[in-house]
Amino acid sequence: MRFNLIGPFEIVADDGSVHLPTTPKVCQTLALLLTRPGELVPVDSLIRELWGDCPPRSAPATVQTYVHQARRMLNEHRLGSRGDQPLVTRPPGYALEVDPDDVDITVFERLVTGARAALEDGRPEAAAHDLCAALTLWRGPVLSNVPAGKVLEGRIVYLSELRIRALELRIEAEDRLGRLREVIPELRALVHDYPLNEWFHGRLISALHRAGRRAEALEAYLDLYRILDTELGLEPSPELRRLHAELLHTGGASGADPAVSPFWMASFAV
Repeated sequence: MRFNLIGPFEIVADDGSVHLPTTPKVCQTLALLLTRPGELVPVDSLIRELWGDCPPRSAPATVQTYVHQARRMLNEHRLGSRGDQPLVTRPPGYALEVDPDDVDITVFERLVTGARAALEDGRPEAAAHDLCAALTLWRGPVLSNVPAGKVLEGRIVYLSELRIRALELRIEAEDRLGRLREVIPELRALVHDYPLNEWFHGRLISALHRAGRRAEALEAYLDLYRILDTELGLEPSPELRRLHAELLHTGGASGADPAVSPFWMASFAV
């Protein structure tokens, strides 16, 4: 049994069949419960998710109807990993009693947390392994086929930020393993996808410099300078300006290694 929220929302049975309620608000109800598997979700949170700040008077009764429809679908297809009735009433709300390891977002969070701990313990190989497994779960924007209200939107923003952190940690793990040059293509894609993220730009500049590609490193810095100036009217951070100065005053990759500058040491604190 798998409950996939990263990408299109889908419930995958043991036989591989995919199930999903046809009613959007029932999908929202299930999705919200699955963001906190096994935990109580108050009725007030469900009402706020489904109707925002202006719920109808019938909202509590309507939530009961949606929960009933969700429970019926789960039971009909035996879509529970802890008994025949995984969606239980637990005043003042409801809980979806499923194994957290069957929910992709909880697996993602656990892998990222474990990778962060592995880096702190000086085990970059284990960190890289966990981060690759975590990022493989990312099939697209979270709950891309479900209308999201205020509660789910907050969870989606959190997971999107956690993905960025996972990408940063993976680059750091590869660097500690001496494989920073190998991730230059990925870093180029990341600065394209996250043009205002100075951390990704800085790692790309550093990787190019250490690979002996000084001219490309300078060009990457100028690209960042133009983006920040055009979009925000800002200059790169002092740390990146110091890195730029190092590029101008060292030859190739034989000069001072920017990876050991204070900027990189501070940025990699986990």
